[in-house]
Amino acid sequence: MPSGKNQRLRYKRRENGLTDYRRRLRLLRGDSPRAVVRVSNTQATCQLVEYSPEGDRVLVEMKSSSLIKEHGWPNDASRKSIPASYLTGYALGKKALASGVKSAVLDIGLAASSAGNRVYAALKGMVDAGLDIPHGEAVLPSEDRISGRHISESLESSLESTKASIEEAYA
Repeated sequence: MPSGKNQRLRYKRRENGLTDYRRRLRLLRGDSPRAVVRVSNTQATCQLVEYSPEGDRVLVEMKSSSLIKEHGWPNDASRKSIPASYLTGYALGKKALASGVKSAVLDIGLAASSAGNRVYAALKGMVDAGLDIPHGEAVLPSEDRISGRHISESLESSLESTKASIEEAYA
C-alpha cells in the first residue's frame, strides 16, 4: 500500500480489478451508447448506457429473469445459458429500437473474450433484433448453440415461442 508523499494511490475500482479505465476511456471517446453485457452466477443483464459527466445514464435495460415473467421462458430453464443470453440481447435490441436507439458499441467489461461465449450470444441477439453494433462474425456462437440443441430438444421450441413473444411485445 503506497503511503509516502511521492507515491500515488490507484483508483479503488482498478485496485479491486473491477474497472479497466483505459478501455473505458476508449469506449467513451466514441460518443455512441455502450451495449453493456454482464453475466452473473444466476442471470444475464444487458443495458444500453450513455455517458454523462454526472454519471452514466441507462437508456434501456433487460435482464434474463424478465424473460420468465414477461415472455414465457420456461421457469426450469437456465437464465444464464447461451439461448437465454441470446434472447436477453434480442429483447434489449427490440426495446432499444422502439425507444429510438439504432446503434451502439459493445462493452464486455473484464469478461473473458472467447469466441462463442454468452456475451457474444447476447451480441448476436442484439444484432438480429436490428441494432447496428460493430463485430466480427468469427466470435458469434453457432446456430446450434443459440437454439439450445446442445442442452435439450425441448428448449428449441421454447426459444422460438419466447422470441415470438418478444417480437409481439415490442412491435
